[in-house]
Amino acid sequence: MKIIENDGDYREFIEIIRNRSEDFGIDVIEDAKIIIEHVKKSGDTAVELYTNRFDRVQNVTFKVSQQTIDEYADKAQRPFLGALNKSIERIRRFHQRQIARSWSYNDNGVELGQLIRPLERVGVYVPGGKAAYPSSVLMNVIPAQIAGVKEIALCVPFPDGQVNPYVMAAIKAVGVTEVYAIGGAQAIAAMAYGTETIKKVDKIVGPGNAYVATAKKMVFGVVAIDMIAGPSEILIAADETAEPSFIAADLLSQAEHDENASSVLITTSRALAAKVQTELSVQLEKLTRKEIAQKSLDNYGAIIIAADKKEMFERVNEIAPEHLEIITLEPEKDMELVKNAGAVFLGKWSAEPLGDYAAGPNHVLPTNGTARFFSPLGVYDFIKRTSLINFNEAGFREIAETVETMAGYEGLDAHAQAVRMRKRALGEN
Repeated sequence: MKIIENDGDYREFIEIIRNRSEDFGIDVIEDAKIIIEHVKKSGDTAVELYTNRFDRVQNVTFKVSQQTIDEYADKAQRPFLGALNKSIERIRRFHQRQIARSWSYNDNGVELGQLIRPLERVGVYVPGGKAAYPSSVLMNVIPAQIAGVKEIALCVPFPDGQVNPYVMAAIKAVGVTEVYAIGGAQAIAAMAYGTETIKKVDKIVGPGNAYVATAKKMVFGVVAIDMIAGPSEILIAADETAEPSFIAADLLSQAEHDENASSVLITTSRALAAKVQTELSVQLEKLTRKEIAQKSLDNYGAIIIAADKKEMFERVNEIAPEHLEIITLEPEKDMELVKNAGAVFLGKWSAEPLGDYAAGPNHVLPTNGTARFFSPLGVYDFIKRTSLINFNEAGFREIAETVETMAGYEGLDAHAQAVRMRKRALGEN
């Protein structure tokens, strides 16, 4: 893991991690476009073709029966089920606080406000390729349910026909009954455009591989999407008071995700940097996913030495990480310096993996610097806001001339005429 001490090396590293995403390679873009157009045109036939080709499944049956869900969910081990239920409870408790309600106010007899309505139908994508993530089911489904979404369609691939019992247990636990055994760009296209079997959705959420991310970007506008998720990342801001072994463990918790994950430590302490390097070497040897973590650290990992706290948090805000840990003497105070981050973990006991599973906040977070303008997934992603405008005659009289004047200066005669017609009906010129 490289140590960076000057601005030139830092700038070079920032470019490397910004460009590490594999989502939009030319081949991926072309393939995703072909798949989407084929599904749009041929529906189930195209989805079956690509499911057979990429997931190696013969005689594809899209709809997963409740019997199949129950059968595989029952194979999940008891300790997992206990952890699953506790995670669900905590995630629900947190997201209940995000519920938005319609509001209005009276402005001199005129009612103005905002109507809050849930989306009617949402598609959830759950990865099932290199790894399966029951936690993705919880984080994407629970906020939609709390928002009041009536229909949730969930797509999860079964590569080589293998069904993951832990994903099925999560699906059963949250009560999703409309489940399809398809993945990749073909699943995104099916949810976006609809097929003979799968009804079109209003929004698609959930992480996936390069083809899934690219397909989501391509169908945006036909449906809404949550965000374009890139490889996972963690940034730890630490001073000399931090525990090196904790920092190394947390860096590795993201590095083991995949080769493109980014794990970064920014510190004002060279002594801490050296100790963390030593700890990384020791802990890395014990990982089952050692090779993946090693490649991630080699290519996209770094320890950045900052001159002082001010520079440390300037770097933090520029990188705008998905996960930010602050392990300093006064983390709550230092948090006030943070402008851009998907999730902030304060102090040595707030390990990032807590947020992945059971802390409560959502683990679907903006990556690759997009925390500058994106937020974590939440209940607010599954609602629509509609403006409410209710004028009486007195309210109309009060602003009629203002509207007519504005329309005139914009050259929109029909706009002005709509006001003039009502003024005449009131006996005004």
